[in-house]
Amino acid sequence: MVRLTNPAASVRLVAVLVVGALSLSACATQKYVDEQIAGVNSRIGTVDAKAQDAIQRADAASSAAQAAAADARNANERLDQLTPRVDRLEQRPAKVPRN
Repeated sequence: MVRLTNPAASVRLVAVLVVGALSLSACATQKYVDEQIAGVNSRIGTVDAKAQDAIQRADAASSAAQAAAADARNANERLDQLTPRVDRLEQRPAKVPRN
């Protein structure tokens, strides 16, 4: 180990070592940051497209379900209208066939 007798030289040496270490530390360049952001934006774009597709499919399914519900209501209304007629026909006395 090197021993310096001058304290000012020691402080200068430490300062040079600290500055050197900081200058060699991993700093992100603008190009690197742009590449990383482009990759993230690409993945976000893909997810967004899939989400929009899912929303459109959900809207289509909702519309189909509403149409099916309307058809079911119409069928029930028609059935409710036919029920009294069927009841009257069932209550009529049976006709005896002529021979």
